[in-house]
Amino acid sequence: MIVRRDEKVRLISRVPLFEGCSQAELARIAAIATQVEVGKGEVLLKQGELGDEFFVLVKGSADVRKGKTHLRSLKAGDFAGEIALVADTRRTATVTTTSPVTALRATRRGFSELLKASPSIQQKLLVALANRVAPDSL
Repeated sequence: MIVRRDEKVRLISRVPLFEGCSQAELARIAAIATQVEVGKGEVLLKQGELGDEFFVLVKGSADVRKGKTHLRSLKAGDFAGEIALVADTRRTATVTTTSPVTALRATRRGFSELLKASPSIQQKLLVALANRVAPDSL
């Protein structure tokens, strides 16, 4: 299965971090995402490790666990690890595939280069991040 450009853009547009981006900006973000095939039982993200990549599931499923606690199941269209694109933080949960998965993968390095080249995406990302923390601020 090869994910077409318009499908990449559609999937990327569902990520709240990119909600303020135009279609052209979403296309630029989608262009840095590579398609990966991952087998059942593989760890995409591991709790406690430094994160440097983000995934959007195209096909398949995965479980999200914090310690031994199951938090949720991911399916096509769901995503994980988006904060790793902008912050040098440790993963708060482990994501393990429960079936073979086709996913889009973006790295912090590629995303960082995109932000340097596109101040408009950078600004919209800052607004999205501020909106995420606003309910908790004074």
